[in-house]
Amino acid sequence: STKGSCFIRTDQLDGETDWKLKVAVSCTQRLPALGDLFSISAYVYAQKPQLDIHSFEGTFTREDCDPPVHESLSIENTLWASTIVASGTVIGVVIYTGKETRSVMNTSNPKNKVGLLDLELNHLTKALFVALVALSVVMVTLQGFVGPWYRNLFRFLLLFSYIIPISLRVNLDMGKAAYGWMIMKDESIPGTVVRTSTIPEELGRLVYLLTDKTGTAPGTLTQNEMVFKRLHLGTVSYGADTMDEIQTHLRNPYSQMQSQASGNTPGSTPPRKAQSSAPKVRKSVSIRVHEAVKAIALCHNVTPVYEPRAGVTGEAEYAEADQDFSDGNRTYQAASPDEVALVQWTESVGLTLVSRDLASMQLRTPGGQILTYCILQMFPFTSESKRMGVIVRDESTAEITFYMKGADVAMSSIVQYNDWLEEECGNMAREGLRTLVVAKRALTEEQYQDFESRYSQAKLSIHDRALKVAAVVESLEREMELLCLTGVEDQLQADVRPTLEMLRNAGIKIWMLTGDKLETATCIAKSSHLVSRTQDIHIFRPVTNRGEAHLELNAFRRKHDCALVISGDSLEVCLKYYEHELVELACQCPAVVCCRCSPTQKAHIVKLLQQHTGRRTCAIGDGGNDVSMIQAADCGIGIEGKEGRQASLAADFSITQFKHIGRLLMVHGRSSYKRSAALGQFVMHRGLIISTMQAVFSSVFYFASVPLYQGFLMVGYATLYTMFPVFSLVLDQDVKPEMAMLYPELYKDLTKGRSLSFKTFLVWVVISIYQGGILMYGALLLFESEFVHVVAISFTALILTELLMVALTVRTWHWLMAVAEVLSLGCYVASLAFLNEYFDVAFITTVTFVWKVSAITVVSCLPLYVLKYLKRKLSPPSYSKLTS
Repeated sequence: STKGSCFIRTDQLDGETDWKLKVAVSCTQRLPALGDLFSISAYVYAQKPQLDIHSFEGTFTREDCDPPVHESLSIENTLWASTIVASGTVIGVVIYTGKETRSVMNTSNPKNKVGLLDLELNHLTKALFVALVALSVVMVTLQGFVGPWYRNLFRFLLLFSYIIPISLRVNLDMGKAAYGWMIMKDESIPGTVVRTSTIPEELGRLVYLLTDKTGTAPGTLTQNEMVFKRLHLGTVSYGADTMDEIQTHLRNPYSQMQSQASGNTPGSTPPRKAQSSAPKVRKSVSIRVHEAVKAIALCHNVTPVYEPRAGVTGEAEYAEADQDFSDGNRTYQAASPDEVALVQWTESVGLTLVSRDLASMQLRTPGGQILTYCILQMFPFTSESKRMGVIVRDESTAEITFYMKGADVAMSSIVQYNDWLEEECGNMAREGLRTLVVAKRALTEEQYQDFESRYSQAKLSIHDRALKVAAVVESLEREMELLCLTGVEDQLQADVRPTLEMLRNAGIKIWMLTGDKLETATCIAKSSHLVSRTQDIHIFRPVTNRGEAHLELNAFRRKHDCALVISGDSLEVCLKYYEHELVELACQCPAVVCCRCSPTQKAHIVKLLQQHTGRRTCAIGDGGNDVSMIQAADCGIGIEGKEGRQASLAADFSITQFKHIGRLLMVHGRSSYKRSAALGQFVMHRGLIISTMQAVFSSVFYFASVPLYQGFLMVGYATLYTMFPVFSLVLDQDVKPEMAMLYPELYKDLTKGRSLSFKTFLVWVVISIYQGGILMYGALLLFESEFVHVVAISFTALILTELLMVALTVRTWHWLMAVAEVLSLGCYVASLAFLNEYFDVAFITTVTFVWKVSAITVVSCLPLYVLKYLKRKLSPPSYSKLTS
């Protein structure tokens, strides 16, 4: 490209909307024409493929010059796969392809997810199988092993095979499909898509929620939209409502400057030097505002980009001139959104950045005057130094100034002594603003030349280059004049705070895993109320070896109820040596923030939580970098943002806004789990009751392996007669959705898994045995002459009992449930007419038949109704206390 740099858009890759600046290899920029690139002989050395996405080391060597030219390559010389070149044209050489690219190395193979409920039901089914075998063996034993007993054993196994709930899977899968349909049809969470129909019940059992910080914006929680909120000059502070005062201040000095500039020639700079060594005179507020704003407008890596206008393609030169500074057409691009927010703010108060390339910058004053600054050096932001600097020369006065801005931790030791910086930083951080400290230092020409020679020498050294360069730059970073403190707010997505609050009350522990810098992550955690205002935050110091990790863990162990902030690298070290201790401590924290996480680390943390706690985890994200975490979690939720759909396509559930997750878990997760638990146990009860009747029947008739009900009765029993009412349990709800949203504490009960456990299962087994016994003995006691009557009486009573039991289990009636009950009864009565081989039609129509059936049904069901009523009165479940 002409400027030797270009921008790439990475929104499909990591969900970040800002552009990243990439720089060309400088020795290729000196070639006269594009074609010459192919005639030089040069090679690139690159490190072997690795996981770390934040670093790259390589060298570019050109052999055909006399001394061969060596140039070092870093991450900013690389373009990434799956990204878009947003401005400029690029000629490049491909280094990694296919499986060696960073993004592929960071992905993992998806696994089939199985819900906890399904696993629990599987355990119960195994228990039922054991019961089946045991029951058959008991029957054969009671027979006394007479004759070909093993043949009888198999006959019993077949007779009792109804114990195994084969229709359970069918019913559950249909149920899951129904829940998915209900979630997608829910008006309150439009745009939600269920991509996996196997795990809706998981939504009701979550204990850990792992979110990406953009899990907070159009990111996940935040919107990646920054707003400049505050400028603090030590004695004065400007907020959103007083920005107009800054504009007035800015208009004054520029009008004075113009009058001075006409009188002064560029040669007359010495008085300025004298002033800087003389004792500092208190400057007027106006001048200080002016200097602060100018520093913010100059110290950044933002580039203004102009969209070419349609229709002026023919007159290219004219178009260039025409479009250059039209304000409506300008957008700012930078590697981080807070930078853009600062420059947009200086534009709003009147000092506009109008153009920029690698060598110069132009600002426009409120009066319309253009100030040009030559960029002598740029010191980019790194996570170690936590600050960035720029040295510029003002073209009109030839003054050289070193501007610097950075985090308060890094800057407090660099600036001259003052009494307000620390306190004000604390105040802004508590409001959830990201703070930056801005400072400057005037340099003479000699000072700069001296610095430049040392700096370029340090940059060429092969060993410890980074250390040497840092040392040279630090020689400048002394006694800098503190200009101002800025506060920028990262706007959260709608309703993030109430949603996080609700999830916390529901007993869900929230972990934020983000690729962001530590300061940013901490700010978002505070402003989204992930960490409550009163809570302490323990920032885990960076550790590199076992000893340091041990000390830090001990320091952390002494603190109680405080949120943990830890960086990805320190986390790796701790997991290597003290995995168990770290996870145990972290799980007790109300909130955990991991910053600088690579995609693989995110997935690793999810797996750790699953192994160590055995609890269900849910991951939420919106970018391609969250995919592996979403696939590793028990339940993955993707947010369809403006960042692309990679995460939402890989997820099990896809939502459009973070706030929808509250309803998804509290209402749909809760009801899916409760309904499936009831449905599963009911289907088991249905099989057990008929097997009990068979067992009683066989034992009365000298343990004969003869079936009680034949052919169509058995088929009809499991399908036509009871299918609809049992399946209508899918419509049941114990709490109204409004209640569930209002009292998230109800969700806590679900995570204990009490709706389906061996205890509840045994209760159902006892009920089945009791009812089966009553039905069979009742029928045997009450029948007189014919055996056919036993079948008729007991089967009718059985169907009625099942229908009544459904009614007993239901917590809230739905009109479809009533329809299902009536329909099934109707089907049964109608079919009595056809099934002549099983029923004596003449007997069925008599009064005796009716009263006998009624008597048996009452005996089998009434006690349960009474018990249920008493249980409700004596130990009501938590939700009934709310609904009454």
